[in-house]
Amino acid sequence: MVGLNGELVEVEADLAPRQQPTFLIVGLPDAAIQEAKERIRFAIENSGFNFPRYKVTVNLAPADLKKEGAVYDLAMAVSILCTTKQLSGKFDDSIFLGELALDGKTRSTTGILPATIFAKENNYKNIFVPTQNAAEAALISGINVYPVFCLAELYGHLSGFKLIAPIDRTQAVIRNPKEPALFATDMSDICGQEQAKRALEIAAAGSHNVLLVGPPGSGKTLLAKTFPTVLPALSEPEIIEVTKIYSIAGLLPKDNPVILNRPFRSPHHTGSGVALVGGGKIPKPGEISLAHRGVLFLDEFPEFPRAVIENLRQPLEDGTISISRAQGTLTFPARFTLIASQNPCPCGYSTDPDKSCLCTPIQIIKYQKKISGPIIDRFDLHVSVPRLNYEKLQPNQTPETSTVIRNRVEAAIRKQNDRFANSKSQYNSEMNPAEIKKFCELDNSSTEILKNAISQLFMSARSVHRVLKVARTIADLAGESTIKLEHLAEALQYRPKQN
Repeated sequence: MVGLNGELVEVEADLAPRQQPTFLIVGLPDAAIQEAKERIRFAIENSGFNFPRYKVTVNLAPADLKKEGAVYDLAMAVSILCTTKQLSGKFDDSIFLGELALDGKTRSTTGILPATIFAKENNYKNIFVPTQNAAEAALISGINVYPVFCLAELYGHLSGFKLIAPIDRTQAVIRNPKEPALFATDMSDICGQEQAKRALEIAAAGSHNVLLVGPPGSGKTLLAKTFPTVLPALSEPEIIEVTKIYSIAGLLPKDNPVILNRPFRSPHHTGSGVALVGGGKIPKPGEISLAHRGVLFLDEFPEFPRAVIENLRQPLEDGTISISRAQGTLTFPARFTLIASQNPCPCGYSTDPDKSCLCTPIQIIKYQKKISGPIIDRFDLHVSVPRLNYEKLQPNQTPETSTVIRNRVEAAIRKQNDRFANSKSQYNSEMNPAEIKKFCELDNSSTEILKNAISQLFMSARSVHRVLKVARTIADLAGESTIKLEHLAEALQYRPKQN
């Protein structure tokens, strides 16, 4: 795997009978592959076959591509069995993946789903994978997936003695794809904070970024963690897309290797930039890619190092993250909804009407400047979350449940699916300038309101586009085909007020 894409590795083996017994693996293997020598030797012998008593050379081609992991064990073992004439046949239409234990059994490995996608796209008929990974591979139709329990079983199949039945794809059917994430808290359990709930509903309907600002204990974190309960279910293409990322990262659950619910990632503010956006010597996806098509929640936003936060600029605009290393540049998807929460000042009470703030003006300015203007500008919705008194915590009527809100969100998203049927965009937040011009037309009164808001709120061109996108989402939630004055006015309420 190179990023999220597969590269074909051809495994070759050859023997030198007149030389000292050695086992050599070439082709830029990493330490895990070098250690495969002993795994393969004992796996072959403990499966009832003979390991050659002279020099064995295994080549992983292409030679200039860095190889890593134990996924090549199975292919190397098959190659050696073919070279020693213990196994015969042509397997040019097959791909072999998997780690071997010393007794010849297979063990699960990472990256099976994207490898299966690669095999199908390149017209391979069969793919042999460890039994533990078979359900993951079977998500892809149009290719025979053979679950391999051990090397001896694979030998029996390739020799024609005892065939392995390809896995039935119904065993890997995406179960309950419309079932939302189940969290302990429902929106109806949160008393008050109607404005914040409304903002989160808009964010869910259009995949907009939200900044929650309020004193400690006002409910910012609870609102953010309840947000997934109003999100629409992942579509089947999204499920495969997200599962592919988690397969590369080795984070698929063992009981059901499919990501059915939208990811919710909440990294701690002590994390590094590499942990957030991805990277490393051999680049791996970071938190923003693991949150793809889901939610990235950054609690205590100003406590993150400024350099780490600035890494979010490009992904928030492009929906991808490009990681450049000496070996080349890799691109990971990063189309997520960002929810951040912060206090208005170091002590947290500068906006509290009842509790006195202990911070000096300079301390407040220094605290707020931890977040740069360009990052602030990338939030579509700026929401104040006030501390509630006892009366507001005892509502006179039952608040709306997450199910009711989610139904409205799904109806709005269906409108967007029809709107962007022939576009790369999927949600209103992803519209490009041409689509904004086409789908966000304003009447004369709305145009005048926007013109005044630009001068009074010191809005940038990016801010104007984000206001129009939010207004379009609000109109979709209202079931309107055009943006009306009330939709634009509500969208403008979520812009930050400049002092």
